[in-house]
Amino acid sequence: MALQAQKGIDVADYEVFRRFLEESCGIVLGDNKQYLVASRLSPLMRHHGMADLGDLVRRLQSAGGQRLRAEVIDAMTTNETQWFRDIYPFRILSDQLFPEFEHQGKRQVRIWSAACSSGQEAYSVAMTLEAYRAQGRNLDARIVGTDISPQMVARATAAEYGASEIRRGLNDEQQRRFFDAVDRETWRVRPEVARRASFRQHNLLESFALLGRFDLILCRNVLIYFSLDCRADILRRMGQAMEPGGYLMVGASESLPRELTEFEMVRCRPGVVYRKRSG
Repeated sequence: MALQAQKGIDVADYEVFRRFLEESCGIVLGDNKQYLVASRLSPLMRHHGMADLGDLVRRLQSAGGQRLRAEVIDAMTTNETQWFRDIYPFRILSDQLFPEFEHQGKRQVRIWSAACSSGQEAYSVAMTLEAYRAQGRNLDARIVGTDISPQMVARATAAEYGASEIRRGLNDEQQRRFFDAVDRETWRVRPEVARRASFRQHNLLESFALLGRFDLILCRNVLIYFSLDCRADILRRMGQAMEPGGYLMVGASESLPRELTEFEMVRCRPGVVYRKRSG
């Protein structure tokens, strides 16, 4: 069984599933993404003995379907990540933002890695800070990584990665400097780096109040999956969760809506960041 991949997915069932996904986690599916649904959900449906998408939808709507809903969201969420992704954001941190925070008299900053997947971005920030501090600088940070997937949060917290994952974005010197070998195929982030990061499950559609306030928020390569209205709402609430003069980083292919006046663009050559306006 492959989620009726050969016969096609019932249109009404697909529409119900689309609404469920958007309301649950903000992911917007296009009109012709049945193949994506089939490929992502077929293993889960086989495991639960479901015949088709209609069966899945009915179970999602039934009482006691909370665990299944979490499994479906996890299966439909893209967890594509790597170390030091795109490189330039981390150069912006070490060359511009970290020195600016120090110039402002800050000794410790709070950083949020939103939709952190299995933790590579949060730990890349911690590694960048460790290298910055090695130059005799005194800035420290507490990094909060959040993700909607409990499995990804557990993996990030464990701070252990396979050899194939380690090769995605790290050079040999970084691997030796920031990781300890567990065995031939597993590496663990060193304690002096890992101690700066903590992780928790969080849905970006939910309130940010319990997360606290931040000097820097990284929300990269995730907004593209949300509707325009959801994007604007998330960004507006992120602005409310930031300290005045704090910074926001989004993905290379993402930008802020013009009507979002809480931020001003700062060009960094290469790349841009967004600074929260004071007052």
